[in-house]
Amino acid sequence: MPPAPPPRSPRGPLSYRPAPGSIPTQPGVYRFRDPRGRVVYVGKAKNLRARLSSYFQDVGNLHPRTATMVTTAASVEWTVVKTEVEALQLEYSWIKEYDPRFNVKYRDDKSYPWLAVTVGEEFPRVMVGRGAKRKGTRYFGPYSHAWAIRETVDLLLRVFPMRSCSKGVFKRSSQIGRPCLLGYIDKCSAPCVGSVTAEEHRAIVDDFCDFMAGHTSAFVKRIEKEMYAASDALDFEKAARLRDDLGALNKALEKQAVVLGDGTDADVIALAEDPLEVAVQIFYVRGGRIRGQRGWVADRVDEGDTAKLVDDFILQLYAGAGPDEIPREILVPALPPDVATYETLLGDLRGSKVSIRIPQRGDKRTLQETVKQNAAQALALHKTKRASDLTTRNRALEEIQESLGLDEVPLRIECYDVSHLQGSEIVASMVVFEDGLARKSEYRRFLIKGQDGSDDVRAMHEVITRRFRRLLDEQATSTEQVTESGPMLVDPETGRPRKFAYAPGLVVVDGGAPQVAAAQRALEELGIVDIPVCGLAKRLEEVWLPDQEDPVILARSSEGLYLLQRVRDEAHRFAITHHRSRRSKSMVESLLDGVPGLGEVRRKTLLKHFGSLKKLRAATVDEIAMVPGIGERTASAIKEAVAQETGKTGPSIVSVNTATGEIEEG
Repeated sequence: MPPAPPPRSPRGPLSYRPAPGSIPTQPGVYRFRDPRGRVVYVGKAKNLRARLSSYFQDVGNLHPRTATMVTTAASVEWTVVKTEVEALQLEYSWIKEYDPRFNVKYRDDKSYPWLAVTVGEEFPRVMVGRGAKRKGTRYFGPYSHAWAIRETVDLLLRVFPMRSCSKGVFKRSSQIGRPCLLGYIDKCSAPCVGSVTAEEHRAIVDDFCDFMAGHTSAFVKRIEKEMYAASDALDFEKAARLRDDLGALNKALEKQAVVLGDGTDADVIALAEDPLEVAVQIFYVRGGRIRGQRGWVADRVDEGDTAKLVDDFILQLYAGAGPDEIPREILVPALPPDVATYETLLGDLRGSKVSIRIPQRGDKRTLQETVKQNAAQALALHKTKRASDLTTRNRALEEIQESLGLDEVPLRIECYDVSHLQGSEIVASMVVFEDGLARKSEYRRFLIKGQDGSDDVRAMHEVITRRFRRLLDEQATSTEQVTESGPMLVDPETGRPRKFAYAPGLVVVDGGAPQVAAAQRALEELGIVDIPVCGLAKRLEEVWLPDQEDPVILARSSEGLYLLQRVRDEAHRFAITHHRSRRSKSMVESLLDGVPGLGEVRRKTLLKHFGSLKKLRAATVDEIAMVPGIGERTASAIKEAVAQETGKTGPSIVSVNTATGEIEEG
């Protein structure tokens, strides 16, 4: 068990404990806020007084993560609701809105592949993708590996030859009057050239969706019947083709083994836990077959038992789900304390009854044991990769505080890096780490104009000035809105919370003493004197502080140095990515300057269509001519311009620093 981190507040949680008797006993939702007003934890309770009282006891008796939360917080507020269902809905809404760092949540930013059918289009397309779901598309999954579902789709296309090509390929085939390769090998019915009507193609799509939804036996029997009928009619060529189709179906079904014989639609959830973290695994069973699998590892918030963990995870998994994502049955290792409330909420979302229960015997019990084994293996693998991650993050932040002489642990670290190529296309990046973890939603990029790219110091001064002038402006123009949820800094025009009206605990710049001095000077010119600054030089990994002749040397094995390296390398990666994107766009525009009749608007349209110089060079004249506003003559001139440029410049050299793993420009 790791030691409890030091209190963030001089007086601790007792300094903001509500007066005895002031907390109501009704159900409700509560929020803890830090000294800057940010929400750090959201929770719900059947009895607010009983639940909140448990936080204001001796800090030594609390779970280390709970102790960190209550000592980081500076206030607590609550909202009373009428029912427990309303409390669930409000808790989910606030977690989604504020993303509190002490709530259980996904930590790996991993997205899972879906099998998607764009049923909202005239000619629906089947594809494998990731990310958020879109309206007008039917989804199956999620699946563990994209390659596995792609193999299944490839097998099924010979039986259900629906469209799988992109809009560009479909449009090009329609224009030239010839189908793509899939149309010639009978893995697409070629609606692009009118081989089938929209209604006939829609029927194929419906059959495919029914098969993926678990209604498989009818298709197998139908193909068997047609195969035998063709054989009896001596049409052996058709019979052989149907035999191959039947083999493809059976092979696809082998990849989705039957695990429950009664056609069950269920999500099977299992956990593997230790005092610091919990691994979750879910198997999605539809029509008795395993359709997908998902898993992740999250930090534990408190010392709650398995039932409390299930309670937290069910809320995040299903509260924002659509009706088709909620199964009839959810199998869990332990029932949440308010199981009836969850069944009511999920039943309303699904539109029919939802059952949450613990499997006691039979195939369902056996399957959950399998899911539990997967969770245990995932947790063991995670521990191997990120040994005691929570402990090391706390130790890293404490080491940074001690080494740099900071007044507080730097819970929020912002790092800045400048990138350029021989003085042109100067860009800078800002990355944000909170509690030692990247907050990618708060990353920002800056474009530096009117400067010589060889002057990194001046560029760093401009970036720091722009970022913290924005902070001062937002703080000055924000309105403190007092609502039933408490005071909050918001935009007076839109009413939205300000994201960057709060100062970081530490500013890190990529560089040595000159860059640090420039950053410190920029802050002082703005009148900001309470934000610490340091720099991390690449050569010897020295940490530079303002107005100090000698750097701070951290041990190579120091967790604090490792965290600073991660932050610095992430800022470098983010800046390089943006710089390469801008460089590619500028190269395309410069190449096209001499093409007759190609103005700025059409150059931008061309760049948006292809995205990069490499893709434009690889495109054919016909593909270039498909861009709106580009005719065949102009397309030929564009192709000639980019072809003449090929070979004039050698390939760019990219080297990798083997000590840090960062990419360096050659």
